[in-house]
Amino acid sequence: MPNDDLAHRIADDVAGDGGLAGLRRLSGVIGTLEDRRTALIEELRRGHHATWEEIGRACGMTRQGATRRWSGKLRARSFGAEATAYQHGRPGYPQALIGSAVPREARRVLDLGAGTGKLTRLLVDAGLDVVAVEPDEAMRDQLAAAVPKAAVRAGSAERIPLADGSVDAVVVAQAWHWFDQNTAVPEIARVLAPGGTLSLVWNVRDESEPWAAELGALMHRSTRQEIDTQPVVPAPFGAPERLDIRWQHVTTRAGIVDMVASRSYVIALPEAERARLLADVEELLDTHPDLAGRDEIAMPYLTRCTSVRR
Repeated sequence: MPNDDLAHRIADDVAGDGGLAGLRRLSGVIGTLEDRRTALIEELRRGHHATWEEIGRACGMTRQGATRRWSGKLRARSFGAEATAYQHGRPGYPQALIGSAVPREARRVLDLGAGTGKLTRLLVDAGLDVVAVEPDEAMRDQLAAAVPKAAVRAGSAERIPLADGSVDAVVVAQAWHWFDQNTAVPEIARVLAPGGTLSLVWNVRDESEPWAAELGALMHRSTRQEIDTQPVVPAPFGAPERLDIRWQHVTTRAGIVDMVASRSYVIALPEAERARLLADVEELLDTHPDLAGRDEIAMPYLTRCTSVRR
């Protein structure tokens, strides 16, 4: 049977008699198919089995179109390969963040794109009822082990496995830039109770320290990821409230190496180039006069939070 005929028959079977029920079924199947297509493209790219040109042709688009559509998604899905390094090397968040990121009256909170639970732990420790949603299985395993009191669920910002109006606040730490915001914004609004808050959080390395600036230059010598850490969130959300907190994350030499290794753009490097970069980071840690011989290293950070109400 030709592909077009097969696709039409399947679509008609799923839609059934149509109406809103048919639309919901069809939308669910489309979402599942798109997830499977993305996973297949990830397998092809990870194993170097297909070029972007070949993937584009298979999807009925150009190489440029395929690259634009999926390269960012694949980087967003790459963290599981370094989940242990992510858990060990990435910083947590300052305690002062909670009072601004979550309203005082909030009780049930969704940590969306929760990763290995760096912010989840802070939310649980504040006495909140926390649901942590994370798409990557390896990251979820780290999260469940690190924060056993959180309810950990598979899902994404585009398909949140929660009922309408079921949470008082949503927090997104270090993940907003990976979301398809055209789909994520209405989906987040759906699960938020009226008047609920969405807070977007990033840890940004403070490179005013000379050694931190040298580390940043090393990390970005092959590629630079530009992230808008003061985003504009569209309707139905209101005007933003913004907060910056300066603090220090006390870590170790190994922790800094793992922090670098867990960056998406480092994970994506060819193996030889990645190994050279990590070796150069170790050399910096061994030879820089502000770092050499130190058991503990205080990495300066700026935590930036944007909060909006539904």
